[in-house]
Amino acid sequence: MKTAVVTGAAGRMGQAICRQLRTNGFHVIGLDLSEERLDELAAELGSDFTPICVDLTDPIATAHTFDGIRSEYGGLDALINNAGTCYMSDFPHIPPEELEQQMTINFNSAFHCCQQAVQLMLEREGIKKIVNISSNGAYNFDVFDPPHYRASKAALDTLTKDLARRYAQEKICVNSLAPAMTETPLFSVLTEEVLEKAVSAMPHGRAMLPEQIASWVGFLISPAGDVSSGNVIILNQGRDVR
Repeated sequence: MKTAVVTGAAGRMGQAICRQLRTNGFHVIGLDLSEERLDELAAELGSDFTPICVDLTDPIATAHTFDGIRSEYGGLDALINNAGTCYMSDFPHIPPEELEQQMTINFNSAFHCCQQAVQLMLEREGIKKIVNISSNGAYNFDVFDPPHYRASKAALDTLTKDLARRYAQEKICVNSLAPAMTETPLFSVLTEEVLEKAVSAMPHGRAMLPEQIASWVGFLISPAGDVSSGNVIILNQGRDVR
């Protein structure tokens, strides 16, 4: 059985991705800070899911986790960098520590996971996959996203393109998904007014569902996605066609 790692596995998007990958036939290793929610997901998904509680902002803890995955599974077939958050301080009043934390959670953690995952993927035969969960906010500057959040996701997409080109001959496909408004716990950081305005701007009149984004992950992870690498796929109901 092929093995996949999902970061931020205990959140609503992460849970949807884990369920999708299990449907795709993977053994899923879920990484998250919330041990309680990981255990709940493990109870649902059964033996096809391995929960690991880890702080991915700690590069040493991340390396130790992937070393354990190598020892247990002998390599890795897929990585989905889903862990992330959005801090809402606005420019120019963004505290230095908030900028650092935003980049650490959204970009640095994914960077370190990619560093570790690629080494495990090089030990695997066949085509391997990395999917980075980015954001439409990196490209649409009409929406409310603060600049440090945009920058963290834009950096992630640059990493996507670099790794896709760097490891093309090694058969590691790397893509980003950049969704617009999607129903996740991040909604809770928005005021009711901002949330209503953002949702009303969506052409279908509603936010997207995590399961819809997870289906795109499933497509990229499947054999149909073997020919796609280095792409940033924007999912926004056609809101920002330019």
